[in-house]
Amino acid sequence: MRKVAVFGNAGGGKSTLARKLAELTRLPLYPLDRIQFRPGGGEVPPDEYAKAHAELLTRDAWIIDGYGSVKSAWERFDVADTLVYVDLPLFTHFRWVTKRLVQGIVKTPEGWPEGSPMISSTIDSYRVLWRCHTHLTPRYRKLVAETRPHKSVHHLRSPREMRDFLAAVKQEAASG
Repeated sequence: MRKVAVFGNAGGGKSTLARKLAELTRLPLYPLDRIQFRPGGGEVPPDEYAKAHAELLTRDAWIIDGYGSVKSAWERFDVADTLVYVDLPLFTHFRWVTKRLVQGIVKTPEGWPEGSPMISSTIDSYRVLWRCHTHLTPRYRKLVAETRPHKSVHHLRSPREMRDFLAAVKQEAASG
């Protein structure tokens, strides 16, 4: 586990999982939202994002959290040696996006671009949830099934599976 892509629908706990994974493995963590968006929430130009993303992929080790663009996601999946797909029930994603909004009033969410507006970004997240569920989830599931024989793949379908995955990584790190 040296190059880890953590991905899935919005509000699924990817950033929290990625942060905990980075703490356990001591791999550097790169939240894509901080590369793709400027402070205040404006998106960086596509060529600037593509250049920053391509540079990350050349590094010896990383955990990259998030989706980014369609092209960059599939490039990242190809380069990664480990895929961690957070695939929770859609209702859980909606609930956690709402929870993130409420908690974001007090504390900036994990991996959130500095100064990004919570309310408009949350509304965007609700839209992304449905689009991802209908368009990307089937592609992600196919990717996971086809990639499993060639890479380390972790398809996490519940909060319990997320906890169990981190516990297994912790145990491996302790024995390692």
